[in-house]
Amino acid sequence: MFLMRVSLPDRPGSLGAVASALGTVGADINAVEIVDKTGEVVIDDFIVDLPNGQLPETLVTACEVLDGVRVEWISRYPEGGGLQSDLEALERMTADPKQAAETLASMCPVVFRSHWATLLDVAADPPRAIYSTTLAPDFGDRPPDSLAPFHETRRVDLPAGWLPGWGDSTVVITPVADDRVIIIGRLGGPPFLDSEIARLNHLAALVK
Repeated sequence: MFLMRVSLPDRPGSLGAVASALGTVGADINAVEIVDKTGEVVIDDFIVDLPNGQLPETLVTACEVLDGVRVEWISRYPEGGGLQSDLEALERMTADPKQAAETLASMCPVVFRSHWATLLDVAADPPRAIYSTTLAPDFGDRPPDSLAPFHETRRVDLPAGWLPGWGDSTVVITPVADDRVIIIGRLGGPPFLDSEIARLNHLAALVK
């Protein structure tokens, strides 16, 4: 299963043309979600299956023969994964308010298509991770200085080697209640969209 982010013209028929193009290479579309609109361009996320032996490059080739269509990003996606909405995250957070921050952090890799997420206690000296998803980096004794400060929501692009063994990464840092922050990251990109950052900031503000 693959997750593919595609920019396409905001006009009737564009989405259908992409779906038809994916069908020509045997792709089975499981889900589509609009993640951003800017001017006359729409950015959609597709979750697709490919037949055994079919290379993901065929998805890119099929899409990019279409006028105005560009594949921004493609990566493998967990089997059984879906496009979970902000509403679903909010429902889970409100079901157990005391664990809302941990719940939000745990859902970020799916809701925001990040590779990892970490919840930090920044009141501690030094700040320490109190929850991390499976693929999150190990900050050791303290998070790297490149992640500070923690008082406002912001995007940070990190060069290869920002942690030993880690390549180029893009992260978003957003404060939540009780002197904690959620950090979400993508290894190798793509950068988080302004709309994604705004959504994360909104959900984080609902943590009590």
